[in-house]
Amino acid sequence: MKITGAQAIVKCLEEQGVEVMFGFPGGVIIDLFDELEKSDITNVLVRHEQAAVHAADAYGRVKGDVGVALVTSGPGATNTVTGIASAYMDSIPLVVFTGQVPTALIGNDAFQEVDIIGITRPCTKHNYLVKDPNELCDTIREAFYIARSGRPGPVLIDLPKDVTMGKLTFNEPKPIKMQTYRPTYEPHPGQIAKACKQILKAKRPVLYIGGGVISSNSNEELTELATKLNIPVAMTLMGLGGFPGTHKLSMGMLGMHGTYYSNMAVSKCDLLIAVGARFDDRVTGKLDEFAPKAKIIHVDIDPTSISKNVKVDIPIVADCKHALTAMNRWFDVNEDFKADEHSEKLAPWLDDIKEWKNKHPLGYVEEGDIIKPQFVVQKLHELTKGDAIITTEVGQNQMWAAQFYHFNHPRHFMTSGGLGVMGYGFPASIGAQMAAPGKTVIDVAGDGSIQMNIQELATARQYKCPVKIAILNNAYLGMVRQWQELFYDKRYAGTDLEVQPDFVKLAEAYGAVGLRATKVSEVVPVIKEALATDNTVIMDFVIAREEGVFPMVPAGKATTEMLLA
Repeated sequence: MKITGAQAIVKCLEEQGVEVMFGFPGGVIIDLFDELEKSDITNVLVRHEQAAVHAADAYGRVKGDVGVALVTSGPGATNTVTGIASAYMDSIPLVVFTGQVPTALIGNDAFQEVDIIGITRPCTKHNYLVKDPNELCDTIREAFYIARSGRPGPVLIDLPKDVTMGKLTFNEPKPIKMQTYRPTYEPHPGQIAKACKQILKAKRPVLYIGGGVISSNSNEELTELATKLNIPVAMTLMGLGGFPGTHKLSMGMLGMHGTYYSNMAVSKCDLLIAVGARFDDRVTGKLDEFAPKAKIIHVDIDPTSISKNVKVDIPIVADCKHALTAMNRWFDVNEDFKADEHSEKLAPWLDDIKEWKNKHPLGYVEEGDIIKPQFVVQKLHELTKGDAIITTEVGQNQMWAAQFYHFNHPRHFMTSGGLGVMGYGFPASIGAQMAAPGKTVIDVAGDGSIQMNIQELATARQYKCPVKIAILNNAYLGMVRQWQELFYDKRYAGTDLEVQPDFVKLAEAYGAVGLRATKVSEVVPVIKEALATDNTVIMDFVIAREEGVFPMVPAGKATTEMLLA
């Protein structure tokens, strides 16, 4: 029996284990929406297509699988580009379906036609324009395979209307074999041995971990290696939660707004062990002064990331989980490794790091009854016992969350790292809540960035997502304002948000709950009330207007040249 392309798509989604997807309808995908309505898949109606991709991004991150979004052609498709580019930069597995005009009209400037394949080619792992209904099922299966395998990433499938309406015979899945795409999962034993021998020689080693540790589910193997060898750990923004943030070996985040002690440790180390990280500019600062005294080991599944920005001494192309397992096994069976002797050798190095921690801990200056944003994040951590899923917007709010909420578990921190998308956090919180209905989910937001996708209050309410939004409200575009304060003689061009909505009334207009704190004594009661409320809640914290994020490494400077206040 033949079925329609739309019916085949739904069957393929069910076959891939898709339970929830995010989308917005349009003329060329009516048939697909109609078939989804008949299925058990929850198709979440967002209020803007960008939000669909951000929500799918976070849903996939929390679930540890592929997120799915569905939109129509033309502006529906182009509205997804920001979310797709963000997922591409952060290596997040997504499959995005876009509607397209019928194949006979492609290239004729038809109504709501756009070349979304050409537009997204630079920011997708792969993309497809399906022109034959008989190729539909194999294309979808291949797309999911590409999205979740190797270095994960977004894949786009463009669906002309005649393909979704056309008839086909549904074929059963078969093993996917691609001649030009074969990720390397297993590490080379010789490279593992070289790396482990180099670790034994080191007196000042540092583990530098990124999002690859989380996407490969290798946090336990990483923690085992760090504790077995007593090596301190610095994390990228995307790597937070890959190693327990409250562990004595944790140095928190490194880089532009990293801790003083993590940046100093990297600059003084004699061995840097990079795992699932890509040496981006926010981590390295001035390249020729980054880890200048260190031999570098780099574990990454993507061979193009190795020695791309920083020359590596021992490359290991492999899945992080497989590589870390092999390294742990090497130390377990090798007679040259004696844990007590190794720890004793590293004791002076750990003492140096402890001294840096004591000298310049993360902190802030209290100012009477003025609310400091760091205090708000600290109280969020305290009152949720560090167990909430935190999403963020981008800017100061993002950095304060990264610095003062200590993540002990992976997949509990959702943020747009590489692209830095304002408006990511709120739709991401909806996706995260749909993936983990029993968890507390909090979006730490700025008053500027929250307005980028504030319309998703309707989505949160419609699907009964009790997400909490903590707005750190300084009536500025805070991160840009901070740069203007430091480097542009306080000329706040385009950053003073003179006209602001009443966020409490705005929440109430959508049937959510709005709360406000204007002084320190109100912070804890507001958070407690929000956490106890079974509804979407906006917490509007009116904070110190010109508070900055520190430490801070100015652009073009070495990571040792930190501004501390």
